[in-house]
Amino acid sequence: MKIANISLKGDAVLAPLAGFTDVGFRDIAVRYGASLTYTEMISCKGMVYGSEKTKELLATTNNEKLKAVQVFGCDPTIMAKACVMPEIQKFDIIDINMGCPVPKIVGNGEGSALLNTPKLAEQIVKEVKKASGKVVTVKFRKGFKKGDNVAVDFAKTMQDAGADAITIHGRTREDYYNGKADWDTIAEVVRAVQIPVIANGDVVDLQSYFDIKKHTNASGVMIARGALGNPQIFKEIVNYTTKIATIFDKVDKKRDILMQIETLKGFYSDRYIYSNMKKQVCFYLKGMAGAKGIKDAVCHVQSVTELVDIINKINFD
Repeated sequence: MKIANISLKGDAVLAPLAGFTDVGFRDIAVRYGASLTYTEMISCKGMVYGSEKTKELLATTNNEKLKAVQVFGCDPTIMAKACVMPEIQKFDIIDINMGCPVPKIVGNGEGSALLNTPKLAEQIVKEVKKASGKVVTVKFRKGFKKGDNVAVDFAKTMQDAGADAITIHGRTREDYYNGKADWDTIAEVVRAVQIPVIANGDVVDLQSYFDIKKHTNASGVMIARGALGNPQIFKEIVNYTTKIATIFDKVDKKRDILMQIETLKGFYSDRYIYSNMKKQVCFYLKGMAGAKGIKDAVCHVQSVTELVDIINKINFD
C-alpha cells in the first residue's frame, strides 16, 4: 500500500486505540509485521497548552520505522499549531480522528461530531496539511446517528480538502461497536474516491482480513480490537501475503507481555505501567482455562513487580 509518497511493506495496519496502543504494544505489533502503527488519540489542545501527560503518549521505539500520530480537536488553528510542534513532526503521518464515539469527545464537537460539520472538518484538514507539510489522513465512521450514511459525501470532502488517505469504520457513532460493520458502504467509498481507503471494522483473524479486502477492494485493512491480546494476527497476514520476514519468528504470549512491560519502563512510572497493563493482560488471557482466577489476581496488583511475578507463573501453552 502507498499513501502519498510513503510506501508500506504491507497493507495491514494497527488501529489507534485509546488506552491500548501505547508504545509497548505498538512495538510488539511491529515485531509481528504491522506495516504501520498509530498512537493513541492526542489532544491538540493538550499539546498547545503544554500538557505533559499528552506529550507522554508520543513515545516511540526504533522498531516503528513508519509511524502515525492520531490527533483530535475541533479548532483548525489550534490543531495546526499542535501539528508543527517537534513532538508531532517526528511522525511520518498525521491522522485526524473524526470517528471517536466517546461522549466527552463528541460533546466538545470533536471526534465523530465532525461528521455533522463537514465544512469545519474540511477546514481542519486544509489547515493541518498546510501548516504541517506532512502526509495527512482522516479516520471517520459512516455516519453519526443510527441509519445515517454520509460516508461517500464525507470521503469526497476529505479528499478535496487534501487528505492523502482515509480510513472508514463501517458503523455510525450511535452504533459504537455493536452490530455488524457495514462493509458495503466501505466498498462504495472505495469506488467514489481516488485516494487510498483503509477498511476498518470486524477484522479479527486471517479469514476476516481476506473477506474485507475482497468485499471492499480497499487499499488497506486496519485492525483494532482483533489485535488486542492477539498481535500475532499481523504475522499470520504477512505469512500469507507479502512473505516478508518478521522480527518475531514465533508466537510467545509471555515474552510479548514481558517485553511490552520492559518497553514501558523506559517511559512511564510504575503505577502507570501496572494500571494500564491490567486490561492488556486480560486480553491475552481470553479463552484460557482457569483465566478467571488469574484475571482477578492481575486486576488487584499494586506494582509492576507483582504483575511480572504473576505473568511468569502463567502457562500460556
